Amino acid sequence: MFAAMIGIPDLLAVTGEYIRVTQIKEVTLSFRVFGDSKKLKMLREGADITLGKFNAALLWLSTNWPEGAEWPRDVPRPIAEAAE
Repeated sequence: MFAAMIGIPDLLAVTGEYIRVTQIKEVTLSFRVFGDSKKLKMLREGADITLGKFNAALLWLSTNWPEGAEWPRDVPRPIAEAAE
């Protein structure tokens, strides 16, 4: 049996929660995570990213997650030490 795979919908769920909790604009978060203010919008519209960028984005979000906010339960949260 395979472990559940995560994908762009999961990344968008995490970024959506981050935006909801912090009240920052999507373009601001997109720039912070990807260095591209349009990347999150493009992902919502069906664009794709490399596995490296996907993993780096989730790690950035996990490392910079707002204190006291709950990480989306259906998305595995990366651990910074695992990436090093």
